[in-house]
Amino acid sequence: MSLNQVWEAASASPYSPLIAKDSQFFVGFSLLLAAFILTGLFGLNRSFTSIALFGVPASLAFGFGAVYMICAVGVYSEQTTMADVEPIFTAVSSNAHHLYTLLQCIGFAPKASVQLTPDGIRFSVEETRTVQGLAFLDKALFTSYTFNPPPPPPPTAAPTDEHNHDDTDSPTTDPTPYYPCFEISLTALLETLKILGINDSSTTSGGGSGSSRAGSVQPGPSHSAFTTPALLLDRSCTLRYDTEGSPLSITLTETGIKTTCELITYEPEGGEVEIPLQRDAIIMKIIMRSAWLHNAITELAATNPTTLRISASATQEPFFALSGAGGSFSESSVEFSVENQTSAATASAANDGHDEGAARAKRARLAPTVTETFLVSPPSSSSGDSRIRQDYRFKAIQKASRAMAVANKVSIRGDRQGVLSLQFMIESDVHAGNNSGARLSARGGLAPVVSFVDFRFVPLLDDDEVL
Repeated sequence: MSLNQVWEAASASPYSPLIAKDSQFFVGFSLLLAAFILTGLFGLNRSFTSIALFGVPASLAFGFGAVYMICAVGVYSEQTTMADVEPIFTAVSSNAHHLYTLLQCIGFAPKASVQLTPDGIRFSVEETRTVQGLAFLDKALFTSYTFNPPPPPPPTAAPTDEHNHDDTDSPTTDPTPYYPCFEISLTALLETLKILGINDSSTTSGGGSGSSRAGSVQPGPSHSAFTTPALLLDRSCTLRYDTEGSPLSITLTETGIKTTCELITYEPEGGEVEIPLQRDAIIMKIIMRSAWLHNAITELAATNPTTLRISASATQEPFFALSGAGGSFSESSVEFSVENQTSAATASAANDGHDEGAARAKRARLAPTVTETFLVSPPSSSSGDSRIRQDYRFKAIQKASRAMAVANKVSIRGDRQGVLSLQFMIESDVHAGNNSGARLSARGGLAPVVSFVDFRFVPLLDDDEVL
């Protein structure tokens, strides 16, 4: 039984205690007072009859009164403590469907590492140390965002060497700010957002259609008077993290009704291992519409390949190509070529007598038509070969297909080590963003909030076996 089915089954029979929390202190005090009186009466007349009349009722009254008093004092102490201490993190969103869309892009792993920062929330997932997904929820996606950094934990004492003891005791200060980090069940978080009604049935989940975009509403037969966006105006989603080690609280407020779900947080098992991308050794950078890449991967997936080869060249056709191989079918490839206007542009510039302008025009046209930026610079150790070729596991690349479907643009980068980075730009029409982060568009309205989801992949070596 899934978590959603358990939630729906429990909603039919909600639990309510026999004694309300507000009345537990009065009931406990009354029972303890009755136990004290009955004990005094039993002490005045010690007989077998008084045991049944005073002793047994006094014992029961004392037992139940002590339990209710402990519960009442514990609840009061917890409420007082939580009220006195400010939470580490609190964020409110009036349209949390965008949060669900961004987190769903990296939903290929069961657990996620969460880091709270003053600028937003960073979610990181990885699988077998070869695939990593990063999603950053900018604070502009929320109507209010409050972050109170906790004090850093005490440093671990390093072992001292008796032979090399330094008498000068100079305290070291770490200038790096401390941001709390914890692990959470990403599957439970996505399921909770669906349970709370944030994933509206009128919007697509983003995994199957390339035309779906974040924040877009596709009309369909499920639309009715009860699924219009007007009913979602009086709705807010609050994320709260009180202290380190406390659960992550998600509260949905809708027309005066509050629904709260608390997700258990876990301590990170170890330092986060991030797949390194050498930004100073980028040999390939291609920016294009994400829909083109999504369509190409979808076409190649029809042949069920095991390996995806990326080929790029700045001087030879095909300038950019994706090939799938290793499957049960024949090899297939998708090539992105230039238009047949290169010679015309070059001839026009040459007739004006500007050789330098002609070369510049030719270089401008020697790029796939669908790309906005096309930079390929093979390393000097490539033995004069101007083409870059690198292989990756096809199933690993497919884990980014959901982000390909909802993103507007994608930046394809590769470094000398072969690490591939797919950075997706997702625009969200958040009209209820905070005032400090709101920007006016050219038409006078609020500009969409731009979010980024980054995937990194480790390449396949010659001796690697693709499972």
